[in-house]
Amino acid sequence: MNVGVASKKGKNKVNKLLKIGVSCISVAVLPLVVLLGTLTEVKADEADAKKMMKAMSDYMAAQKAISFAYDSVFEVVTKEHQTIGLASSGTINMRRPDKIRATRSGGFANVEMLFDGKMLTMLGKNANVFAQMDFTGSIDQLIDELKNKHDRPLPAADLLMTDVYGQLMPDVTDTKDLGSGVIGGIECDHFAFRNKEVDWQIWIAQGANPYPMRYVIKSVKVADGPSYSIQIRDFKTGDQAASDDFGFPNTTKAKKIDSKDIPELDEMPKHFKMGDAK
Repeated sequence: MNVGVASKKGKNKVNKLLKIGVSCISVAVLPLVVLLGTLTEVKADEADAKKMMKAMSDYMAAQKAISFAYDSVFEVVTKEHQTIGLASSGTINMRRPDKIRATRSGGFANVEMLFDGKMLTMLGKNANVFAQMDFTGSIDQLIDELKNKHDRPLPAADLLMTDVYGQLMPDVTDTKDLGSGVIGGIECDHFAFRNKEVDWQIWIAQGANPYPMRYVIKSVKVADGPSYSIQIRDFKTGDQAASDDFGFPNTTKAKKIDSKDIPELDEMPKHFKMGDAK
């Protein structure tokens, strides 16, 4: 057997396959390049976009009972400019105005939050510990309290507020209507928005129940800023929503810890550092 000839034939075959592969990739990518090139010209009618966002916001606010499951990805960029995605899944079950249960399970944490209108409980399932604090107020007020005072934002917090439109739309400087998209087999209206701090996109289910199916937000204040996406599934309202008493039975005999040590709810593990220290 002539090893030199065999190696040469092998190289020629590999080169041929590479050329075919590059050609196929180029053909596949070309329509996307053309689309991206013309996307800047696709400017949505702002009145129509606002109307559809307001319809979604009003629909969500009108639902007194909501439950859904979600999958989320929090993307960060290292100092070597490598993008890393941290994936997690969870559930949301809420009864307006003042009851909610949220869970999140990821590679670094398994946490649960319960609020019955008077008591907030945060359970760290991995360590089997919990923290509690008295709090009386609405879900909106709880979301603000967790975010602003405890730096513990809830998953999909923007979409849980009573006035989603008021949360997202006032500072919008640019609007694009990207037509239809399909999320989880459901046809959606797809919009892209921009303000001074973030770019964000939203997919809204078409039809009589215009609930958010997917939400993506990316920081634009700094280069290689983080991004967060959440995709909703198994969305239910009214009598179809999951039942819950929103109490904390402590069936696992979890150890109580000080409220200042409230477990993390977000996707960033402790050994990740933001900013120049990352």
